[in-house]
Amino acid sequence: MHRTVRGMPAAMVVALSAGLLTATAPAAHAAAGASLPFTSVEAESATTTGTKIGPDYTQGTVASEASGRQAVRLNSGQRVEFTVPRASNAVNVSYNVPDGQSGSLNVYVNGTKLAKTLPVTSKYSYVDTGWIAGAKTHHFFDNARMLLGQSVQAGDKVAFESTGTQVTVDVADFEQVGGEAGQPAGSVSVTSKGADPSGNGDSTQAFRDAIAAAQGGVVWIPPGDYKLTSSLSGVQNVTLQGAGSWYSVVHTSRFIDQSSSSASVHLKDFAVLGEVTERVDSNPDNFVNGSLGPNSSVSGMWLQHLKVGLWLTGNNDNLVVENNRILDTTADGLNLNGNAHGVRVRNNFLRNQGDDSLAMWSLNGADSNSSFENNTISQPNLANGIAIYGGTDITVSDNLVSDTNALGSGIAISNQKFLDPFSPLSGTITVSGNTLVRTGAMNPNWNHPMGALRVDSYDSAVNATVNITDTTITDSPYGAFEFVSGGGHGYSTGNVNVSGATVKNTGTVVVQAETQGTAKFSNVQATGVGAAGIYNCPYPSGSGTFTINDGGGNSGWSSTWSDCSTWPQPGQGNTDPDPNRNLAKGRPATATGSQDVYTPGKAVDGDANTYWESTNNAFPQSLTVDLGSAQAVRKLTLKLPPSSAWGARTQTVTVLGSTDGSNYSTVVGSTGYRFDPATGNTATVSLPAGTNLRYLRLTVTANTGWPAAQFSEVEAYVTS
Repeated sequence: MHRTVRGMPAAMVVALSAGLLTATAPAAHAAAGASLPFTSVEAESATTTGTKIGPDYTQGTVASEASGRQAVRLNSGQRVEFTVPRASNAVNVSYNVPDGQSGSLNVYVNGTKLAKTLPVTSKYSYVDTGWIAGAKTHHFFDNARMLLGQSVQAGDKVAFESTGTQVTVDVADFEQVGGEAGQPAGSVSVTSKGADPSGNGDSTQAFRDAIAAAQGGVVWIPPGDYKLTSSLSGVQNVTLQGAGSWYSVVHTSRFIDQSSSSASVHLKDFAVLGEVTERVDSNPDNFVNGSLGPNSSVSGMWLQHLKVGLWLTGNNDNLVVENNRILDTTADGLNLNGNAHGVRVRNNFLRNQGDDSLAMWSLNGADSNSSFENNTISQPNLANGIAIYGGTDITVSDNLVSDTNALGSGIAISNQKFLDPFSPLSGTITVSGNTLVRTGAMNPNWNHPMGALRVDSYDSAVNATVNITDTTITDSPYGAFEFVSGGGHGYSTGNVNVSGATVKNTGTVVVQAETQGTAKFSNVQATGVGAAGIYNCPYPSGSGTFTINDGGGNSGWSSTWSDCSTWPQPGQGNTDPDPNRNLAKGRPATATGSQDVYTPGKAVDGDANTYWESTNNAFPQSLTVDLGSAQAVRKLTLKLPPSSAWGARTQTVTVLGSTDGSNYSTVVGSTGYRFDPATGNTATVSLPAGTNLRYLRLTVTANTGWPAAQFSEVEAYVTS
């Protein structure tokens, strides 16, 4: 069943509308990202008897949310085998299973099957967001961890095998987990107050009693599983400490919920696992909701299956959040929600957030002198990796962000206010030493792309000084640096300095300027630019100009996209980083009719297991794909699902093309194409030399296997 987002305030609706992480940073910033206790290995780089899916940037597909935009799909009995990169005794696996299903993976170490299996489930996945065009469902992946019960060495083999349920494996984190920590002297154990480490009894009151007894001291959470049925409040001047996040586990969706605290709350070295399966913003389904008080800290935590890890309001001055893992939240990983001063968020790992992974939002007062430093962020599936909404003298430094999706940039510096009173950006905003990999996305509400790093005068002009230094942007699907007024008002983004950037293989442009303003660029070096160096088309038309000042040392991006009436497509222009790519994947598709859920988009989603089926018993039927611009297409690959359940059939197809969407001509006349599961249920259509089309139309007049037109994939290539 899909998980529905309910009870969302209008402001938050607006907010949403707005692998081995192997990216190599420049030598001067080799430490971008967190120093992690594990090493991640991508499934697509492992040995497998399954099927590799992706790469895919089509929003709403499983592969598009995967690390590296690729993963491995396992059907029953298939396996993926990883070569262990380091001495390890534990593993965490990021995976997907079909909606409504659960199952398990057999685990093998050097070919020997372990007695225990790794449970997998769709329970926490498939979140519906019906107000977002083109992406009503997202949040496909989940994480599952296990202790192997033995130590394995670098070079050993660990394999995972499907036991019946289809499982798509994305990435495996291998880790050497240390032993259980001992009880600190003088601490108050929650078990001494009646807590049940078996997880059967309700330990809420025991935790409350231990906190009351340990004021100024330490509450000890021994190894075990503890169930809390309601949140804790009145927590102040106390440390809650566990034996380690793999050993001391608290099961609750609401751990601390309080509007204020006098000071000095320290939470460390345990796990909090929630049961949040949908996003309801009126519910405080967070690890911390509100305030820990000044001079507090959160460290060594494993936070999973919550709405938000930390939603922080009130006085949290000088808070330190470090060395934590925040996984599988339905909304933000952490949000400093106004009045945060001197906060340091550093060396954390975040994966699979349903909104911004890390955010500062200056509501009710300005966040100030606070920073996000050396964090590693992977796969936020609906918004930004890091977002700064207002605030004074903020720093975002040495972070590694990868694989944003839907409405997200890798880093967003924005005056989007959502609600009042809001404190816009002021002072100096420092964005330095960050590495962004495959970040930026096609925004389905704006219907145009978002850059890897975005400066956004959404609700007011950006008057702060924004210094963006020593940035590495790699494989952005669209633009690298975007300057926009997302509210459509044309407010200025001025006082921006970009220096020392390396841009590699950006899909469209290096600078995407869509509003008035000015920016100085120095030592920005680009290679593999997809369309042109600069897109400079402020919106609304006539609202002003965007001035690019050349500070010297720039190279590889001097050209300008000439037509403001069209958006450049990836690879359209100077250099195509992937001349063999499928031009139809993810493009808009329409049809004369469709049957039930088998809609036209299923034929261009990059997944051969999903398909379009036309209205039954009503030939002829047509499928039309808009490639975005006129292309010299030489070959089509037509597919049906690669399953023996799909018996062999012949479909009679005419290929038509158009450059304007109105006038179509026949490219290949009516021909019968054989689809046979013995040969992959695939047919190839060669197009004549000189074919040039933007709109590709396939008209089907007969199908020997079913009384309808059917395609699981329509692929178009410029290479023959």
